[in-house]
Amino acid sequence: MVVANASNRFAAAGAISSRASGFDATVVDESDEIALIAVQGPESLAIMEALGSLQLPIDASDLKYYWSTLGSYRGEEAMVGRTGYTGEDGFEIYVRSVQASELWTELMAVGASHGLVPAGLASRDTLRLEAGMPLYGHELSLQTFPVQAGLGRVVNLTKDGNFVGRAAVEAGPPAGARMLVGLRADGKRAGRADYLVYSGETEVGVITSGALSPTLGYPIAMAYVEPGLTDPGTQLSIDVRGTRIPATVVALPFYKREAK
Repeated sequence: MVVANASNRFAAAGAISSRASGFDATVVDESDEIALIAVQGPESLAIMEALGSLQLPIDASDLKYYWSTLGSYRGEEAMVGRTGYTGEDGFEIYVRSVQASELWTELMAVGASHGLVPAGLASRDTLRLEAGMPLYGHELSLQTFPVQAGLGRVVNLTKDGNFVGRAAVEAGPPAGARMLVGLRADGKRAGRADYLVYSGETEVGVITSGALSPTLGYPIAMAYVEPGLTDPGTQLSIDVRGTRIPATVVALPFYKREAK
């Protein structure tokens, strides 16, 4: 099972199908039959515990971060993950598409007393930016090496055997490759994707994601910059529609929730 950006659905299915060639395997894209509703935020556990129609083999509180488990929702197989891309605690409920409306209605009912409200993609995108989480199409691409995006530790090269991309990861990025950093600016004008980053009068990078952080109250951005400019405290500037906005390199994430 692959949970990809919606824009990558067919690319992911095509890549898996091409790699299944030569094996006794059949790849079937079931995306249209599966719905996903993500319950995110500090009250997400309480809301999950109040969802009586969802049956799991373990308590929701025992589900580890980045783990998932199979259960059932109103008699049909369902899966629950705890892999939310928001920087907050959260659960993702996968059900058959025909059950999505019913699940949504029930979640809104049991979550009302916990402050549950609908939130769209823009809200998620702002949250993941505050949490310093890279996103495909912005910080990640087919030309990006994991180590450039701060994800080098995700790929475990100590395991035996080959996997797609191993040789490229072992070789690493080319000399002088730009690295991902966090940028903090003052005022209310935020750098956005594709805005250029400067050191003095020299262009040294590009913004991949940026916003006026609603949680922190100041502009934040992630950018790829030259390798010699990645230390926290480095002073740079962002070209915001012809105006240079001073920005400081800061450690990621911008925001980190308090552990309970």
